[in-house]
Amino acid sequence: MSADILEELAAMRREDARMREEAVPFAEMLRLASTAPEARDFAAAFRGAGTNVIAELKRASPSEGMIREDFHPEELAKELEANGAAALSVLCEPHRFLGSEDYLKAVRGAAGVPIIYKDFLTTRYQIAAARAAGADAVLLIAAVLDDARLAEMLAFTHELGMKALVETHDEGEIVRAAESGAEIIGVNCRNLRNFSCDTSLLETLLGKIPNDRVRIAESGMHTREAICKAAAAGADGFLVGTALMRAERPGEKLRELTGKNKGNI
Repeated sequence: MSADILEELAAMRREDARMREEAVPFAEMLRLASTAPEARDFAAAFRGAGTNVIAELKRASPSEGMIREDFHPEELAKELEANGAAALSVLCEPHRFLGSEDYLKAVRGAAGVPIIYKDFLTTRYQIAAARAAGADAVLLIAAVLDDARLAEMLAFTHELGMKALVETHDEGEIVRAAESGAEIIGVNCRNLRNFSCDTSLLETLLGKIPNDRVRIAESGMHTREAICKAAAAGADGFLVGTALMRAERPGEKLRELTGKNKGNI
């Protein structure tokens, strides 16, 4: 596993976007974005009572390899929404996660909860493409965006009517995210440079996010206990992917993680 996989993925996706823009110019992508269904409020998904989970649909990852061979996005989206998902995340990165923008389009037509476009985004063109595909929110990773670019990308996301989950990995990135005006800030306890995972970071870092922001715990949410610990540390929402995609019955696993199987809503 390359120590610079995060930069490699971001660079590959920039090149993909550059090639795509040759066929579909930025102005045309903006036009397509303007015709997409109105974006649903991603932040609102975490204001309700209970355990608000972003259920992530992904086939594979660099650290886990193939996660779900039997991958049918529409069916998965319906099952997860029916079992209490507050929002859905769709992996769109094709090279190492085997994702596709088409998956998000399929999910947008099948589910009523907000959907986040998860990829390695570093350009405004990519954000416009996400909106054109029907995304309600996008992931912005602080580690691959300097202060000026983070602020620019966040502002453009809002201009197109979407929300952004700004992902952080340390206290410095949390400060940068807050200063950029991010409304939704996540702490990913997975190191995206080598894909190791340390859930203790959630307990350390979630409390560093300002109280007036939505706090999301990302990665390592495999058990009800892990989710309860993150909630105690201040998390408003929980991104769960691998645990759901590896489960034979993802909806049942989601209910287990949220405590609903025990009537513990």
